[in-house]
Amino acid sequence: MCELYVKADPILYESRTRSVRIHGVITTVRLENLFWDVLHDIAEREGMTTSEFVVKLHDELTTLHGEVVNFASFLRVSCLRYLATYQGDASHFLTPRDHSASPLRQVKLAREPRNLSCLTG
Repeated sequence: MCELYVKADPILYESRTRSVRIHGVITTVRLENLFWDVLHDIAEREGMTTSEFVVKLHDELTTLHGEVVNFASFLRVSCLRYLATYQGDASHFLTPRDHSASPLRQVKLAREPRNLSCLTG
């Protein structure tokens, strides 16, 4: 029924914990591989490493709200907002990156057919 969702490669929703140094303090963030891939893509577009971009988001969030509550969830929402406003073809996020060659390099595979019938009833 919802092939787009259930046929997702399990590596996409496998979690990975990464350490990020934020102003000298090492913080660990646990996200699914897909979210790390999206963060990498955004960072690359901004001319930064993923870690630099995550620190920038943390700093801007702290400046705006004074504190960071549930940073991992904030990063997930940021990724979804990015994908929702993405102006190009984001289908490359539907397939996992080749994490064996490089942790954040993606092997682009053919787009899977989309069956969204579960959304319409």
